[in-house]
Amino acid sequence: MQTFIITIFILVSIALIVVVLLQSGKGADIGAVFGGAGGQALFGSSGPVDFLNKATWVLAIIFMILALTIGYFGFKRPQKSIMDTGQGAGTKPPISQPAAPPGK
Repeated sequence: MQTFIITIFILVSIALIVVVLLQSGKGADIGAVFGGAGGQALFGSSGPVDFLNKATWVLAIIFMILALTIGYFGFKRPQKSIMDTGQGAGTKPPISQPAAPPGK
């Protein structure tokens, strides 16, 4: 199960990187990436901007959920409590006495 989740996590990570890199900057036109009007033919009349924004949101949400899931399954819970060992706040280790200085 954990191997499957990690595999999906890696695929979503790669897809998220690709989608973010395909997004245009403030002054750039993403149509040039797909050859002019090819971007509208590929993504619809609204162009690739809406598609890439929605894809970024969806992939980011899936990425976060998978990251939290992997963290939850990877967390090692302690096998026994400090209360079971008898070393609670009431017991202290013995204090060793300092050695007497030589010559006295």
